[in-house]
Amino acid sequence: MSAAPTRITPGLDGVPAAVDVVVIGLGVTGAGVALDAVSRGLTVLAVDAHDLAFGTSRFSSKLVHGGLRYLASGQVGIAHESAVERGILMETTAPHLTRPLPSIIPLAAGVSRPMGTLAGAGFVGGDLLRRAAGTSSDTLPRPRRLSAAETRRLAPPLRTDGLRGAYLGWDGQLEDDARLVTAIARTAAERGAHVRTHARAVSATGQQVVLRDERTGATTTVHAQAVVNATGVWAGELVDDVRLRPSRGTHLVLRGSALPGLDVAVFAPIPGETNRFVLVLPQPDGQLYVGLTDEPVDGPVPDVAEPTEVEIGFLLDVVAASFARPLRRSDVVGAFAGLRPLLDSGDDSTADLSRKHAVLTSRTGVVTIVGGKLTTYRRMAEDAVDAAVAAAGLGATAGPCVTATLPLAGAAPRTELADRAAQAGSAGEARLIRRYGADAGLVLDAAVAASGWSPAELLAPIAEGVPTVAAELFFGVTHEGAADVADLLDRRTRIGLVPADRARAVPVAERVLAATRATP
Repeated sequence: MSAAPTRITPGLDGVPAAVDVVVIGLGVTGAGVALDAVSRGLTVLAVDAHDLAFGTSRFSSKLVHGGLRYLASGQVGIAHESAVERGILMETTAPHLTRPLPSIIPLAAGVSRPMGTLAGAGFVGGDLLRRAAGTSSDTLPRPRRLSAAETRRLAPPLRTDGLRGAYLGWDGQLEDDARLVTAIARTAAERGAHVRTHARAVSATGQQVVLRDERTGATTTVHAQAVVNATGVWAGELVDDVRLRPSRGTHLVLRGSALPGLDVAVFAPIPGETNRFVLVLPQPDGQLYVGLTDEPVDGPVPDVAEPTEVEIGFLLDVVAASFARPLRRSDVVGAFAGLRPLLDSGDDSTADLSRKHAVLTSRTGVVTIVGGKLTTYRRMAEDAVDAAVAAAGLGATAGPCVTATLPLAGAAPRTELADRAAQAGSAGEARLIRRYGADAGLVLDAAVAASGWSPAELLAPIAEGVPTVAAELFFGVTHEGAADVADLLDRRTRIGLVPADRARAVPVAERVLAATRATP
């Protein structure tokens, strides 16, 4: 096995001519496939035409779902799988990137008593899933009924007229979905995988892939024993026998000041629906996400989906009914939309399509993994690599899957990291611990080496109202393959979710890129 870089790299320089497995697509599933394959002892090249988490993976609700919604729709197997994978993420592989999120369903005037009873039963069912998955109640506490007074203390902005109380439950929340993808890809690279961004697969069969460097236009052909297509909603563009029916999920971004004092997620019921809600989700940086929609998408799949004004208005209208302060269009400081890669089953509504994943093999031997959801990426990757190993006859070379017990880069016990953050000398240092876990020191040291800036400069917010620190940007270039401003602001950090914040951060990002290009 030849030596491979331990860092993610843009472009095709030094790409090997032959590997055991080529993975196309570096969203959460593709990164997971790369990690699974390399950790079994296979040689791996993983590529993306754009960047890590460029597509759907960065436009999620930033949740690690336990499968409650799937349980409500009778998809018990998918619900159990989600709960198991949530437990693996929160307790073993990524405790540094996940946290328990308290969530409430307010029992307000618009929620009938039968509907409230059904909601409470759903939380109890979710707790049964947690227990069946073996997740500790220390990680995710048991649900309970709240009085009206407790509900008002926990969620001060709620509308109080007719409020009878709430049901309190717990689910998992990600620090950042794109950061999870980056951590998976870094872990794969550290174990020997070649991970390349800005490298497009022009064509592919089960034995070879033609790649083009999107920065220089240079092309090369890589031979492989197996090729895995993990391009999500674009899977049908690489192989012609995959039928998908994408749906668009839109979220709004609000400042925390729009609903001050809200530290718990709120389920706002959708009128006329019995088990669908719009969620208001507090974020680690103080913002609020409101989502999400489920709209079918017809025609060519865009590189980046755009929210519609109709969806924005729908989300605002549903949420406004649950809170005392009116929410206006001017409260929306950003919006984003992701496309779900759902298998086409012929059903009328994309909201009713199964979130189950599938592994398909094309006529030319390409293994495609589609469907599923972010929480179950690890199991999806395991199934895809199992299929690729079997199809390519790599059973004698590949070891068993070990990713259920393989911590991602920076992983450490949540309590240990909380203690370190509490003892941090600055808000910037605490932020690095929160976003990189045990690798916080590596991030700062790499930034000092690449920039020559002082630690104090690197740990200061890069712009007014933007808590991101410069060390994150430097590390994005030196270790995480960021090649341009968009890579830094839209994926390594999530500043780009708020256009006004992005504009303030662009000069610093350009300065970081210039400094790293000048570093020998």
